[in-house]
Amino acid sequence: MLEMIESRKEVELMANWNQRMIDEFHAKGGLGITNFGDRLLLLTSLGARSGERRTTPVMYHPDNGNMVIVASKGGEPEHPGWYYNLMANPEAEVEVATPEGLRTIPVRAREAEGAERERIWADRVAIAPTFGEYQRKTSRRIPVIILEPTGASASR
Repeated sequence: MLEMIESRKEVELMANWNQRMIDEFHAKGGLGITNFGDRLLLLTSLGARSGERRTTPVMYHPDNGNMVIVASKGGEPEHPGWYYNLMANPEAEVEVATPEGLRTIPVRAREAEGAERERIWADRVAIAPTFGEYQRKTSRRIPVIILEPTGASASR
């Protein structure tokens, strides 16, 4: 019973944190976000089980015209919920800051594998060493997800 209560509290805390980041993202036009600078995007995907739209703030890095996100979850033993959502429903959209303002871009998610994954992972750890710390905390291999734009973006 206590585990259920603690789990519910964790879910509520994360939901509140997500909403604060989403609000800050919109208030600042996606730039200068606390602890993320201009490397935060809002990922909207369909829930793997519910089919409902879910929006999650995620740190990203550009890579050859794509956006790379890392399913680190702070080195926790399980992947973040958004990872499972993207694996079940890879068509999603992201909201990002551009020189023209906030843009919503349709994307298709895929997990990087092999040499591509190793190259991107090394780049991410060099840019954000915390990812390396997260990998050392967990026995799971942290997934690297590539978000490939699939269509024209729209202004917000």
